Amino acid sequence: MHESTIEFGARGEDAACAHLERAGYEILERNWRHTLGEIDIIARTGETVVFVEVKTRSGIGYGHPFEAITRDKSLRLRRLAHQWVADASTVPRRIRIDAIAVLWPRDGRPSIEHLEQVC
Repeated sequence: MHESTIEFGARGEDAACAHLERAGYEILERNWRHTLGEIDIIARTGETVVFVEVKTRSGIGYGHPFEAITRDKSLRLRRLAHQWVADASTVPRRIRIDAIAVLWPRDGRPSIEHLEQVC
């Protein structure tokens, strides 16, 4: 059976969460939704709350996954992060927006690239 794009993206987000947890992050929320959009992963490391955009691709035929994070997407992520903070019961000391690229060939193992403070 062929995996849908949504299932493939969810598998990439699972891999990104596992990567973050191995690095000592605590996952606070996944797929947080607001009328402005969605944040894939919200995690904490130390006193910093990190908002993570995950891009999963099976190859780079259409460009590297990070290339999908456009200026408009960056602005939306910032607005969403600030909205989450405004709605939070406790205000974090620091916030950061990261991106994780998951390159996962259909017949292989994923490679994960994590960029901190992308916008």
